[in-house]
Amino acid sequence: MSDHVHDENCEHDHEEAVFIVTDEDGNEHEMVLVYTFETNDRAYAVLLDRNDPEDDGVIFRVEEEGEDEILVNIEDDQEWETVMKVYEELAALENENG
Repeated sequence: MSDHVHDENCEHDHEEAVFIVTDEDGNEHEMVLVYTFETNDRAYAVLLDRNDPEDDGVIFRVEEEGEDEILVNIEDDQEWETVMKVYEELAALENENG
């Protein structure tokens, strides 16, 4: 498994990436990209609510559409389980490293 994480501890600069995400109730949320990671040759993005960073984050699959990257909901249960396992491992490592 090839996992690669981009976060605030990377060796390169990051601009704050803000996305408008509409929830299932039609409410819009300003979401900030916290970090990205790759597993099973797919990229994933973890976003937090810009106005409520203590709220749970959201994970999307990142897909290329032409020259653009788009965020896609993860609807496959097996893919979701794999992504959550990797995410939890990364979060545990981050907590250990402080």
